[in-house]
Amino acid sequence: MNRKRKKSPSRARTFNCCEKFATHFKRAEDTMSHRHSIAFAFATALICQSFGSGDRVLGQDATLDAPSSSDVVEDQFIYKTVTDDSSRKLTELFVDWTRPADWSAEDSRPAAVFFHGGGWTGGKPGQFALHSKELAGRGMVCFRVKYRLLNKKSKTPPDNCVEDASDAFRYIRANASKFGIDPKRMASGGGSAGGHLAAYLGTMDDQVVDGVSRKPAAMLLFNPVYDNGPGGWGTARVGDEFAKYSPAHNITKDDPPSIVFLGTKDNLIPVATAERFRDDCKEVGVRSELHLYEGQPHGFFNAKKTDGGGKIYRDTMEKTVAFLKSLDWIE
Repeated sequence: MNRKRKKSPSRARTFNCCEKFATHFKRAEDTMSHRHSIAFAFATALICQSFGSGDRVLGQDATLDAPSSSDVVEDQFIYKTVTDDSSRKLTELFVDWTRPADWSAEDSRPAAVFFHGGGWTGGKPGQFALHSKELAGRGMVCFRVKYRLLNKKSKTPPDNCVEDASDAFRYIRANASKFGIDPKRMASGGGSAGGHLAAYLGTMDDQVVDGVSRKPAAMLLFNPVYDNGPGGWGTARVGDEFAKYSPAHNITKDDPPSIVFLGTKDNLIPVATAERFRDDCKEVGVRSELHLYEGQPHGFFNAKKTDGGGKIYRDTMEKTVAFLKSLDWIE
């Protein structure tokens, strides 16, 4: 296993929470229903004051029902504004967040920050909307990050993606007291390329900005493309500098525990890659669970559009809940 290499520095960001939150909430207040307008106004006021066993699961397994997710509140905020180097166009990067109906800014709840998949070139934060609602129904606060995407025709490395993921995670942690979350109980989560970003935050050398760490306390990884070395996914973009981007090549004893879900017919991630990640974590004393789903392809974990999610989605969610319970984050 390769040793960690020094990472390139990330630009520091200023956390101008009140101004941006107030602007966003005012905009939303003009367009949303009366009930949500009240929620937004209230939020504006607040802001301004086990080692893996390689389990294989068949598609017909798991019939546990999901908890009700109707009594949750959803909002959105801007975590930073970026300027395009060529067009000079300003882009606001946002986070959707979901919290329990009985949430209060005085709470200290566990949190999950999700990153969507799409090969670093596509996808939307809504991929983990149902996951967020279910976990919020169990008492967590969940965040879904919009990050800059790469041009499909270019071969540039995912520097913007990892920078935005880092900035978003630090922004949320820096404002933990306003989001009603515990900054020491924040998980990163994601699928595919979003799983890479979630694992990147957990395995790479931490970069503390203004006293705020970007390192999560747990990782929820859904078919993550976390091996970017030779023969792995994404090598066309990272080339010989794969150690700067590849979580699988940066595993050390200070990394957080993880749970990983993978289909055995995934065309991007061989089972051997996931087993090696689990074993390398175990070797340095880090907990990492691996759950394999027989015959399932890449993206198998996504919730279906009917009946609140399919059986495999249900199974991955129940295992996620069990993992979080084992950490004493939820009951």
